[in-house]
Amino acid sequence: MFSLRKSVATMAAAASVAGLLGATTASAETLSVVMHSDLKILDPIWTTAYIVRNHGYMVWDTLFAMDDKLEVKPQMLEKYEVSPDKLTYTFTLRDGLEWHDGKPVTSADCIASIKRWGAKDSMGQSLMARVAELKKVDDKTFTMVLKEPYGLVLQSLGKPSSNVPFMMPERVAQTDPNTQIKPEDVIGSGPFVFKADEWKPGEKTVYVKNAKYKPRSEPASSFAGGKVAKVDRVEWRVLGDHQTAVNALLNGEVDMLESPPHDLLPVLAKDKNVKLFSGNPLGNQYTFRFNTLHKPFDNPKVRQAVLYAFNQKDFLDAVIGDAKWYKECKAMFVCGTPLATDKGWEDKLNSNFEKSKALLKEAGYDGTPVVLMQSTDLAVLTNLAPVAKNLMERGGFKVDMQSMDWQTLVSRRAKKDPPDKGGWNAFLTSWVAADILNPVMAGFFNAGCDKAMFGWPCDEQIQKLRDDFAKETDPAKQKAIAEAVQVRVTEYPTHVHLGQWYSPMALRSNVDGVLQAPAPVFWNVTKK
Repeated sequence: MFSLRKSVATMAAAASVAGLLGATTASAETLSVVMHSDLKILDPIWTTAYIVRNHGYMVWDTLFAMDDKLEVKPQMLEKYEVSPDKLTYTFTLRDGLEWHDGKPVTSADCIASIKRWGAKDSMGQSLMARVAELKKVDDKTFTMVLKEPYGLVLQSLGKPSSNVPFMMPERVAQTDPNTQIKPEDVIGSGPFVFKADEWKPGEKTVYVKNAKYKPRSEPASSFAGGKVAKVDRVEWRVLGDHQTAVNALLNGEVDMLESPPHDLLPVLAKDKNVKLFSGNPLGNQYTFRFNTLHKPFDNPKVRQAVLYAFNQKDFLDAVIGDAKWYKECKAMFVCGTPLATDKGWEDKLNSNFEKSKALLKEAGYDGTPVVLMQSTDLAVLTNLAPVAKNLMERGGFKVDMQSMDWQTLVSRRAKKDPPDKGGWNAFLTSWVAADILNPVMAGFFNAGCDKAMFGWPCDEQIQKLRDDFAKETDPAKQKAIAEAVQVRVTEYPTHVHLGQWYSPMALRSNVDGVLQAPAPVFWNVTKK
């Protein structure tokens, strides 16, 4: 992070960025936003990247949605029914749902979309393993028949974050889930329409109001309720750096910054024309992800050494800085939630370098360099990898840190190639807390080998515990199972959690109606 003093001086001397934006002020009909990352990938099923999830919420809609009380509500559905034996769910779509190309949304579209999502997403895989049949009844109605009762059906279909079960046209949803959809196939039924002809990666992404969208009658609440687009056009702008973006907001040349740098929050808070809005009270969790396919992290004991080398505070201080915006937390399922516990982690994340070195010696570590990918263009991630490199080297590892932009990292992490052939050993990222509240929904706990997320951990014990959690309905027993998962991850590490952090959006004072949600959404937003 650059220093606050330097930032203020730089901004004071900076020229206006109006030339970059093509106007001196953002227009009243257009909401101009600087997002946390550039949008270079368009398929929210192919990747879990949050910028693509955010794009998904602009374009597509969901059968169910989570409201601001974390309750799952019908969204595209008029109604749903559950049979007395809890094996058959019947879903009926609302009247008047249309794709952006004018064709009606049908049950066949939804069935194909659920199947594609269910092949890729951790929670979707757990659900689909229990589905005997998805069957069309008529154009508006379909059924889901289960092999056994499953208590997470609605929570799965209403999953709020990556991967979100977005409904797509059948022909699009028939795309292999490991193949990205094409720009011309970004056709949704949601409140905004993606302008493929104006999409310029590195410059801007454009959405326009879907005039045919029929919102629900209920008030908007997080991802649920009436998604009323109140601006005609939303532009996601890409600016050169964080200083330029902050200066643009202060000058009224953009309307919103999704993720302003933490060391500039005091500057923004002092400006009478800017306001800070904390839309995600549960916050986020930093995570270090292992690739278990290749040396040296194919050995669980080598991965265990990382648990002892790391501490959370160094990571949080390097990126967030102000303790007002972070929390050290050894609970993998987020502090302040029903499943929060330190169990298994009491003696870890304390930078015990001698213990780390001892484990590496026991494991027979031969000095194979860890290829650590560093994202350089996201303020909330950039400084994580250098801290990891330093702590790992002090703990006895050799580390080859390779720098790249976030979208390049997202593409590379999907590769299973050896690290010296374009693959990787580790990277750092961040999860929205709403994504990781239990071991079924949290994707990095999926240890299903080839069906697991990038990193591809493979452990029958973790998988059985996750399955047990999904079947259990008693909260006390669920917590015991979650604790067992957390302990097992110390024996067979899949990832390392590195603390919770919080970040407000920065808005111009004339922007209102921004909703509290785990991801930024742009319906209900007005601009005076």
